[in-house]
Amino acid sequence: MTYYNNAISTKRELLVRILKLKNENSLLENIDRIPLEMRPRTNSPIRCCVHKDRAVIKYKIMALLGFNIADEQDELTPLKEYAQRSLAGQERSGNFLTVVDEACSSCVQVNYTVTNLCQGCEARSCKVNCPKDAIAVLNGKAIIDNQKCINCGLCQKACPFHAIAYLSVPCEQSCPVDAIKKNKNGVEEINFDKCIHCGKCMTACPFGAINEKSEVLNIFKTIKEKKVKVVAIVAPAVLGQFKTSSTNILSAIKKIGFYKVIEVAEGAELTAKNEAEELIEHLNQGAPFMTTSCCPAYVELTDKHLTPIKPFVSHTPTPMAYTAKMAKEENPDCKVVFIGPCLAKRKEGFTNQHVDHVMTSEELGAFLTALNIDVDQANGTEITQGISAHARGFALSGGVTNAVKSYLDKGYDLQNQLIDGLTKKSIRLLKSYPTKNPPFNFIEVMACEGGCISGPVNLVTTSAGSIAMKKAIQEVEFEPCVE
Repeated sequence: MTYYNNAISTKRELLVRILKLKNENSLLENIDRIPLEMRPRTNSPIRCCVHKDRAVIKYKIMALLGFNIADEQDELTPLKEYAQRSLAGQERSGNFLTVVDEACSSCVQVNYTVTNLCQGCEARSCKVNCPKDAIAVLNGKAIIDNQKCINCGLCQKACPFHAIAYLSVPCEQSCPVDAIKKNKNGVEEINFDKCIHCGKCMTACPFGAINEKSEVLNIFKTIKEKKVKVVAIVAPAVLGQFKTSSTNILSAIKKIGFYKVIEVAEGAELTAKNEAEELIEHLNQGAPFMTTSCCPAYVELTDKHLTPIKPFVSHTPTPMAYTAKMAKEENPDCKVVFIGPCLAKRKEGFTNQHVDHVMTSEELGAFLTALNIDVDQANGTEITQGISAHARGFALSGGVTNAVKSYLDKGYDLQNQLIDGLTKKSIRLLKSYPTKNPPFNFIEVMACEGGCISGPVNLVTTSAGSIAMKKAIQEVEFEPCVE
């Protein structure tokens, strides 16, 4: 996945600006000035004109305030009104992606085009092999009639000069379940009956047109009002987003204003322990294998697209679910905010009675920047004790398997398989398992290649995150701590 480009930079700047204004108690007065300040007349426009640039910024802000762009009733409604509605706690839906139609205007559905490498050769291989007579030669260059082209690709294969290029629609190409397509107006639409909230379309879009609906404003309001205790539960992958100790990271998060900070690794211990017990029970009852259940995008995949494999998915709750429940048991009236790298966790949190809000790693970075909190200088006391390296290892592919192994009897014959990233190919493979009787009894499935450390809403690249994550793992012992 792509983790940093100009579109992502814009999104992060918007998050920081919104949070700074809220912290200064000037959000309602100044939010409508953000598009003008970020896209002044003196700058060269990114799109056709500065006015369209500003419109795109406005709609991206709407998404960050928690709104679906398609629900806009009046184009003249100011951002101030949306901010007021967001602060009042507007109703949330279970769909957490929205498409900014103003930004989604450049990708074309026709996938094949002739480049300037065309030599106008006598062979005319492209024209001869086209089954729909969609290619003509004009002024010594081949041209494709988009009204006739059926995107079969035979012309590209036939061209000896490799002059015909395949132009994919990045979001459609990246979606493993074909949940996003262009509507009649040429704007991408997400079919939420198919969508698994993996976030691949969002990171693939080069125009930043696909946005998540954020809860940052409501979270910040709840923290600042101090009417209730707000507890942060922090996914292991967050510890791989900064080049400092886990103690500094957790302490910096607490300085945002959280009453308490808990590592989700505490819940991961319970998930690993109970999943190990469930695996033994599953296999003793004659099941050929069991798969993990901690990746919410994968679980949603089995609900919507892979019903034959659903009986083989573990029923053990996720680390987030266990940790949120523990937080609520300790402080029944508190608000629980999960912080992590996963878009699909928004959906899981929405359906979990113990999770009140979900904040992404990217949004965490915006909070720290807006509040001038230096992670390297947080210098807090040890927040979490008794965490094992196996529990923190959930953030990396293979980590769940290692944690489950640590709770199995020594010598137990665990034959494991890793599905490292959900793609059309890996989904076909998963679909075949119930009928093929595979030669393994435990399957770990991660929607993101590399694990949660590659989540679509992280701050750093997978390679940088993996290095930092391994250091965080090395800070603790490789022993399970839950009896």
